[in-house]
Amino acid sequence: MTLDELSFYAAMAGTVAFAVSAVLSVAERKVDLFAAIVLGTITAVGGGTVRDIILEVPVFWATELIYIWVSIASCVAAFVAYRFFEHRFVGALVLYMDGFGAALFGVQATGKVWDLGFALPIAPVILGVITAIGGGLIRDVLAGRQTLLMSRELYAVPVLIGCILFILILVYAPEYRLEGSIFCIGLIFAIRAASIHWSLQVPGWAMMGSRRQ
Repeated sequence: MTLDELSFYAAMAGTVAFAVSAVLSVAERKVDLFAAIVLGTITAVGGGTVRDIILEVPVFWATELIYIWVSIASCVAAFVAYRFFEHRFVGALVLYMDGFGAALFGVQATGKVWDLGFALPIAPVILGVITAIGGGLIRDVLAGRQTLLMSRELYAVPVLIGCILFILILVYAPEYRLEGSIFCIGLIFAIRAASIHWSLQVPGWAMMGSRRQ
């Protein structure tokens, strides 16, 4: 299996995780199938869509419709078999896959923006984070839920750290781009996985309005 093929399958796994986790997150609102597909698909491709619109380049799924088809199929599966996904092991697996998807898409987006030379060096980091969490933010707004940015969940912060580190690698050690991207993806996923396993959150002192005791 080539690196491109491995990257493609990893991206598909991340797309599935984004779509499934989105449907499960709104299941308690008893949404219909159409709403589930809309919210799940927006979560899966929304961040990358916003990124490409800002970059004024063709939206990635317009030339690779498999992202849309996989998203829709995943949403339907989650809608039909949501009881199955509620099982503790399966639900945890989806969360970990979602974390891996955020790591992969964030670092990939950072590299894409860097290669386009768009507003270096800050834009690659910003758009990397937007790609990873943008779809989820749009979903939460549409569903009337508390967004990730308004919670203490360690989701966006690991992506931010990984994207910044990847930029440093691109600046100071570009010859190690491949190894650096793999390391940054692994770092983001490790932090996210730890936050899931041990229920870690943003510390209170880092929150606005916090008070030292």
